[in-house]
Amino acid sequence: MNWNYCTLCPRNCHANRSGSLVPSKGICGETKTIRLARAALHFWEEPCISGEQGSGTVFFSGCTLRCVFCQNHSIANGTVGREVSIEQFSKILLNLQQKGANNINLVTPTHFVPQIAEGIMLARNEGLHLPIVYNTSGYETVETLKLLDGIVDIYLPDLKYKSSLLSKKYSFADDYFSIACKALDEMYRQVGEPTFDEHGIMKKGMIVRHLLLPGYIKDSKAVISYLYHRFGDHIYISIMNQYTPMPAISLRYPELNRTVSDEEYEEVVDYAIDLGVENGFIQEGETADESFIPSFNYEGLDL
Repeated sequence: MNWNYCTLCPRNCHANRSGSLVPSKGICGETKTIRLARAALHFWEEPCISGEQGSGTVFFSGCTLRCVFCQNHSIANGTVGREVSIEQFSKILLNLQQKGANNINLVTPTHFVPQIAEGIMLARNEGLHLPIVYNTSGYETVETLKLLDGIVDIYLPDLKYKSSLLSKKYSFADDYFSIACKALDEMYRQVGEPTFDEHGIMKKGMIVRHLLLPGYIKDSKAVISYLYHRFGDHIYISIMNQYTPMPAISLRYPELNRTVSDEEYEEVVDYAIDLGVENGFIQEGETADESFIPSFNYEGLDL
């Protein structure tokens, strides 16, 4: 990886993230040094990821996509984060394993992939044996994903939009769908069919998440249709209704200043069922609340 000319993500910003005096920050908002906001057991992922023991979730600072409705905006925009070395990162993973985590869950990791791969190999040399979950927006290059072949066991990407108009408006990436489709193909090539242990915890495979946005169920149906016709039931589709409007969203995007209605969600879920989707996850009850937004208080970083 040439850190003087970063092309890790589809933005291809060519930032000098390892500058000897003052490193430049990429569009992700980060230099070469890993920054983390939290490393702790997390119980609100899909049941086959969290289980009863929790997922060992590591939240990275910075983001390559920067969606306007992001629930984790404080880390996505880089206002929260603590620098850690690759050696410290590997110890953090081992600590999560010691706490009983079902897996290591890397959240928004794209812009640190080479360091992550090195840290995981260090940890494996010290006894790390948990499945590695790559939890991503889906906006990935195939070249970067290939660096993770044989390292990642479970891919947990989003497929946020099919419409380029929506992806441009809300994520500033009119190429999102075309890029994400190629990325999902590469992810599936690496991990293949889902496998589970005797407790129903996923050991290998892919779960694609789709978060409904209020008022855009037509695009949600298009996303689910694409996923099912492309992968069938060889992957899992997670249909999410936990969209939570952030305080400032009403100023520029008033159409997003509400939660997804029960009727909207039921219509999309019914569509998936009628389509033939069998391997899927849905959310029930009052999910559009802060239970899905953890405290980014550096928990798990002091070892």
